[in-house]
Amino acid sequence: MYYTSYSAPFWLRNGLVMTVHTSRWGTRVWENTTKDPEPPYEERIFAGAQGVPIFGKVAIPKNARGTIIGTYGIIGELDNQWFLKLLARKAYAHGYAVVLFDWRAHGKTADLSPTLTSDGLYEGEDFVRIAAAAKTMGCPEKFWFLGYSLGGQLALWAVKVSMELTEELGLKDSDIGGAAVICPNLDSRRSLCYLIQQPLGKYLEKMIAQNLKKLAWRIHDAHPGTIEPEAIERANSIWGFDHELVIGRLGFPSVEAYYEASSALHLLPHIKKPTLIIYAQDDPLFDPTVVPDLQAACASNPVIDLLLTRHGGHVSHISSKKCQHQAQDPDIWWVWNRVLQWLQEK
Repeated sequence: MYYTSYSAPFWLRNGLVMTVHTSRWGTRVWENTTKDPEPPYEERIFAGAQGVPIFGKVAIPKNARGTIIGTYGIIGELDNQWFLKLLARKAYAHGYAVVLFDWRAHGKTADLSPTLTSDGLYEGEDFVRIAAAAKTMGCPEKFWFLGYSLGGQLALWAVKVSMELTEELGLKDSDIGGAAVICPNLDSRRSLCYLIQQPLGKYLEKMIAQNLKKLAWRIHDAHPGTIEPEAIERANSIWGFDHELVIGRLGFPSVEAYYEASSALHLLPHIKKPTLIIYAQDDPLFDPTVVPDLQAACASNPVIDLLLTRHGGHVSHISSKKCQHQAQDPDIWWVWNRVLQWLQEK
């Protein structure tokens, strides 16, 4: 397998600059960077783990070559996650059926259920149950689980638990292709401690925490009596959100125990399906000491392909003109082009 090396424009060779630029600029102009149209989606409600209803959208092209099931990161919803929409357009144009969903406590799924997040402990099964339901709708195998940031952690859980659930759900082992994840969260405790110690990291953490509170208030309003407003008021950080609202419902004695149990880094040695991980060494949201552990875990598991780049930031990887030319890419989105290339090879 051959991949062209990644290079960023010279003025984006700083992880924080790349991340902030991509987030702000991409939100406004992403549709102008692709010629691929919006897929013709059909809305569906899937039954996830524990019967939790999951809102999703499905698009199946003629003679589909496989199915991509994807979701996004720690905050947001399908309506505003442009980076996921971009992937969906490119994947559909390449002949893949596409299933996108609002994961637990997000978007329209939050309107359907008061169930809060579990950072993969149940979302992994959600992915697999969605795949089983999508198969009955006509989505073809192989099914590929995709996600970025915290969504990447969820997708890694999906490929791990798929080995235990396929027969129960009417899937064959060969129906599950594997996973492709971008800048996945691998160690919540370590990276969160790192983030809040950085000057700008404190600002990013506060912004994420404020959006998590919005998710909680949305559930509170949609499902009266399920969340105490005082607990939401106290949840003024990511750690506080998990402490006040999440760990008690999941039965964990502490946030540390919850993060340890849901850690995706520990999953890597146990994955048995082809998995692509794209990760930037200058990702400003995650502790850089995670990188050697990631390399070691991937080196010891032959089914994992790790594309580790020097630059790229968090969920960004905008490519330079030279890089686009070398890769013969149609646009600046190096990371999604590599994912589609990898899927084609698999």
